[in-house]
Amino acid sequence: QVQLVESGGGLVQVGGSLKLSCAASGSISRFNAIGWYRQAPGKQRELVASITSIAGAQYAKSVKGRATIASDNAKNTVYLQMNSLKSEDTAVYYCAAGVGSDMRYWGQGTQVTVSS
Repeated sequence: QVQLVESGGGLVQVGGSLKLSCAASGSISRFNAIGWYRQAPGKQRELVASITSIAGAQYAKSVKGRATIASDNAKNTVYLQMNSLKSEDTAVYYCAAGVGSDMRYWGQGTQVTVSS
């Protein structure tokens, strides 16, 4: 069983930046898909960014150019750097890992609130 723990969320002003971290209890190299998702109040969960062995790093249109996903296998940690934050980025952010489309492992989430 792998545990994923997110951190780095908080309150930030519009235009600010935030770096989220997702620490895994075991090796992340076993996964060929790792992603960051978010869910805003009253909305469905959506994929923000992912790294897969096939496609590399991919981003949702809403964050492309403002987000960077990166993994550090030595630290078993995945990061999401978000810049030029907008109020619509407010959500609970989750990291997930798995094989292919089976994102089997999920973290508990970290709240990101962007205020004006």
